[in-house]
Amino acid sequence: MTRGSAPDLLVLHAVRLKGFADTRALADRFGLDPRTTEESLRDHEAHGRVTHTGFAGTYGWSLTEAGRAENERRLAAELAHTGGAEAVRRVHRDFLPLNGLLRRACTDWQLRPTPDDPLAANDHTDPEWDAGVLHELAIVDRALTAVVDRLGVILARFHGYDTRFSAALTRARAGEVAWVDRTDVDSCHRVWFELHEDLLATLGIDRGKEADAVSRLR
Repeated sequence: MTRGSAPDLLVLHAVRLKGFADTRALADRFGLDPRTTEESLRDHEAHGRVTHTGFAGTYGWSLTEAGRAENERRLAAELAHTGGAEAVRRVHRDFLPLNGLLRRACTDWQLRPTPDDPLAANDHTDPEWDAGVLHELAIVDRALTAVVDRLGVILARFHGYDTRFSAALTRARAGEVAWVDRTDVDSCHRVWFELHEDLLATLGIDRGKEADAVSRLR
């Protein structure tokens, strides 16, 4: 049976996934009440798990090392309770080839090599080049539905990644180029990054040591 996460865990996890965000954005991430989210953030702050800071006039919450450790501890306990750890590990292994395709597509969206410059920026004036990238993203989009379905039957908080990705891709196909790879909108890349981080946090895998961790599980 699908397990729902405790609200205070979802708040802490939202900070992990967003990296740096204000209270409203963190509440919206999992559809939580903003006032309850603020109270939870203040409680986490009192325990040294999150910190509220400002940069260039923008204020938001970020995770401390203690918060990161607590987040992973709670996620591990939650996953153990579901009995679905091995299933999530299998999804993660299947996710990695798609991750390679997504990363290549985002690189191709940013760069369009020329004979004179292999690192020339993509100015989006070549419709065939951009169409090829969007085709690759469509492959990822179709595969993502199955990934999210497999995860969602274990942990409810994994629902929604596929619909967010599809919405971003729809906007990119309509000519809004920012919705492929920009980090300040809910772009394909932003959604994918959050899913990747969600899987790593849930399984307690360090991003820099992901390949080694997966090879040991095979």
